[in-house]
Amino acid sequence: MSVQGIDVDKVSTWLVDNIDGARAPFSFDLIAGGRSNLTYRVTDADGTRFVLRRPPLGHVLATAHDMAREFRIIAAVGSTTVPVPRALGLCTDENVNGANFYVMGFVDGVVLDSADKAAALPTELRPAAAHHLIDVLADLHAVDVDDVGLGDLARRDGYIERQLKRWSTQWENSKTRDLPEIDEVVRRLSAHLPRQQGVVIAHGDFRFGNCLTDVSSGRIAAVLDWELCTLGDPLADLGYLGVYWSDGPSNALRANDPTPAGGFPPYRDLVERYAGNTGRDVSAVDYYVAFSCWRLAVISEGVYARYLHGAMGRQEGIDLSTMKMGTEGLVQRALEAARSLT
Repeated sequence: MSVQGIDVDKVSTWLVDNIDGARAPFSFDLIAGGRSNLTYRVTDADGTRFVLRRPPLGHVLATAHDMAREFRIIAAVGSTTVPVPRALGLCTDENVNGANFYVMGFVDGVVLDSADKAAALPTELRPAAAHHLIDVLADLHAVDVDDVGLGDLARRDGYIERQLKRWSTQWENSKTRDLPEIDEVVRRLSAHLPRQQGVVIAHGDFRFGNCLTDVSSGRIAAVLDWELCTLGDPLADLGYLGVYWSDGPSNALRANDPTPAGGFPPYRDLVERYAGNTGRDVSAVDYYVAFSCWRLAVISEGVYARYLHGAMGRQEGIDLSTMKMGTEGLVQRALEAARSLT
């Protein structure tokens, strides 16, 4: 059996030796939709399912796709009330599979990453699911970073300044064309830096599309995709969620946002709920939405570049022209929002 990105024989041996109860032979199925790290569903001889994560194929940016770091984060967060898959094992021997990888437990649930996927969630449960999503975010931001051993994960101060510098560098390293609007957004964001309200575990990509939702109860079963996680400003996660939240079909902005399906509360309600849960001042949330649009544009360009150069493997149904235009649309939205800052 040949599976792109997996050395079946070596990985199978590693699984038997390192994951409690895992029994060969294993099947490996690439989970569709992953646009950064490659994610596989692994099923063993007894039908037990696991999930394996590895970096994209080919050249990747030096600061990205750190499997050991991501594993460390989910293991730490797993000690709290925040729902995450169980961290099971980390392989740092690149002789096994050509790159580091880790294995976590399989969690049942639906990834609500489109309006069509929202059909799996009954309309009457959509407000509850949205409220639980924001409550999980508040719970994550309530975790004491030192208590869970993540106090040294990153610098604690200057989150926005650090992010502006980091993603500006990433843009230069991964851009496929010049977009002068990117520089204007950075200038405007730098001129209106908000005051950081404490330090939290900032997920960096928090939305329905990076969670597994129990559609029978309207609750978040697990938060996924921690590769962008760092220590930072809590309002960055709240603002990012606004990029993926539509208050009606006419305002739909992201194809992987389920909320245009209807039945979800408006974004401002979630902002107010977060404020009530955390006691934080959310008056500057629009700045963080602008910042998040810009940062997501840079990330999207990196993803587009990897697909363009074949680093994401063979995945059907990927429209590169749409992906390219998606980056440009985010840049324009970021620019419009940044120009409104005073």
